[in-house]
Amino acid sequence: MVARGKTKAHSAKPGGRRRKRGGWRRVAIGLGVLLLLLMVPAGQLAWSWWKLQRPYKGYAGAEKLVTVEPGTAASQILQTLEKERVLADAKLARTYLIYFMGDPKLQAGEYRFRGPLTTSRVLGMLMRGEVVSRFVTIVEGLTLEEIAEQLAKERFGRREVFLDLMRSPRLIADFDPDAPDLEGYLFPETYTFASGTGEREIVETLVRTFRQRFEREVRPLLASGPPGRSVRQVVTLASIVEKEAKVGADRPLIAAVYSNRLQRGIGLAADPTVIYALKRLGRWHGNLRREDLRMDSPYNTYRWAGLPPGPICSPGLASLAAAAAPADVPYLYFVGRNDGTHVFAETLAEHNRNVEIWQRQYWRKRWAEERRERQGRNGGGR
Repeated sequence: MVARGKTKAHSAKPGGRRRKRGGWRRVAIGLGVLLLLLMVPAGQLAWSWWKLQRPYKGYAGAEKLVTVEPGTAASQILQTLEKERVLADAKLARTYLIYFMGDPKLQAGEYRFRGPLTTSRVLGMLMRGEVVSRFVTIVEGLTLEEIAEQLAKERFGRREVFLDLMRSPRLIADFDPDAPDLEGYLFPETYTFASGTGEREIVETLVRTFRQRFEREVRPLLASGPPGRSVRQVVTLASIVEKEAKVGADRPLIAAVYSNRLQRGIGLAADPTVIYALKRLGRWHGNLRREDLRMDSPYNTYRWAGLPPGPICSPGLASLAAAAAPADVPYLYFVGRNDGTHVFAETLAEHNRNVEIWQRQYWRKRWAEERRERQGRNGGGR
């Protein structure tokens, strides 16, 4: 049978039963090899040995990918490799595996075979589990559901299994006792996983990476920010910053705006929290409407002051650092310049002027230019 991974070997006491069994096993294999040598004519034996030692490549192209499913019998694996022209003789390889290699377990996973290989080299790869390693990049700002979708789309596992694991707070319960799931705690990073790595191990790796990076690079910053904040509050704020900021220099400033509003009891009025609420309800269609800002949801930061119940995405390290240590500025407002950057204001009057310049006037000018371009393409007609 195929083993999913290597297991620890337990040492046996001298003279113990396990050692005796191992000794009898080696004796039995040795006798089997001797009997085999006695039964096979010398010419045939020489031919078989030469065939085993000769590098073989029967497939076209530079390489061959073969997937070994968990639970597949060794004989079936070798037959598949013969069919795929990686091995010249499955029966001969099976004999060599049993009588010369001690009939070890073969590991599941995806294997890449390149160039002519001897039978012993192919069997060694299967014994050691030299499976293909694959990369996946989790970008900042994805929700739990979006990460599960990406992992499934890139064939790292089943979406439903990922979602079941991510909707359980078990892996983060000691870190954030109020967490109902892993939203916000699946760290954005480029990961390398061996082919055949299970969904559970992948999710555990994403959470473990978050914990390590938070402890090493974020928690030391908390002393310089507002006191008394929980991990959940910092991660929640960081997730909003992640969705709002496009330029690195803006992140500490946006975090400062929201921190200042929280301290003064002013509603955050953050569009991304409303969008997250709509996504949870399956009602997000790409455009935020005025009536959406009136929806009754604890994630609607236009209606409810304070932070939403929890993170709205997985923030990256830069947003986590900004939330842990916001800039020391008095700003309470910001508006986008339509190029990824933002302009900040301390008073409502200043903010309204910025909105007039960077939103109303900007879009009126842009729409007028687009209208002139269309008229030019149409020969000046309306």
